[in-house]
Amino acid sequence: MELSGKTVVITGGASGIGLATAVRMAQAGAQLVLGDIEEATLAQAVTGLRERGATVVGVATDVTREDDVVALREAALANFGGAHLVFNNAGVAAGAAIATPTSVWRWVLDVDLFGVIYGVNAFVPLFLEQNEGYVVNTASLAGLAGAPGMGPYCAAKFAVVGLSESLFHELAMSQKNVHVSVLCPGFVRTRIHESARNMPRALVSYAEDPAAQLFADVASNAVNAGIDPDVVAGAVCDAVLTERFWVLPHERSAVRSTELRAEWMRGGSPMTFDLMAATQP
Repeated sequence: MELSGKTVVITGGASGIGLATAVRMAQAGAQLVLGDIEEATLAQAVTGLRERGATVVGVATDVTREDDVVALREAALANFGGAHLVFNNAGVAAGAAIATPTSVWRWVLDVDLFGVIYGVNAFVPLFLEQNEGYVVNTASLAGLAGAPGMGPYCAAKFAVVGLSESLFHELAMSQKNVHVSVLCPGFVRTRIHESARNMPRALVSYAEDPAAQLFADVASNAVNAGIDPDVVAGAVCDAVLTERFWVLPHERSAVRSTELRAEWMRGGSPMTFDLMAATQP
């Protein structure tokens, strides 16, 4: 897909990977619809992009609400007469596999998995009808290898990888000009380790728990040692231009984790997870 003149919709578009990708795609000539739950940050992002010459609108969006995601599609149609690419990128992280309250599991799955599902449901039928479109779903290295202390996040990201693979095959069977990529980065310098800032009020007490704060501190160190979001944005744009399914900014870690799983399945030693190894390409 050529990006010039196309309309690109990005969730989690006000910061991090979403904003970096918006900048890249605007430079390539795309017009943008950004969705984000942080309205003040979204307004700043839109202003900054416009000052750089981008054509962009912002829509306050909670991806746990399907109506909000549908509203993004409607905003693209109302403002630009169409939509050509959706980047289902909004994400949060919280909780271990053991003893994390069900309510926290639901929140993470609602954002990281159902936010993607809603994006696919809202945009893919439109893309198929117009015989043109592209879907990019943000998963993670945590969708390729389970990591301690990240149970809900890993569960959601594994599901996004599986959903994306299924979508790839269904789109291929449709023989339409609609494609999908799945993004599986390691640690990137974003605010994912500060996900509690957008946690529902009913869950704030969990975020204040010492165990949760300890993990947030560990995650913060890894995130801050990660790669710049612009590197990931470049990989996303390249994947769209070349119609490449796997987007692996940390390719060595992604491939090695898959190899280790295969060895484990054949009776080898269980996989181990080196947190800091996932910080560099």
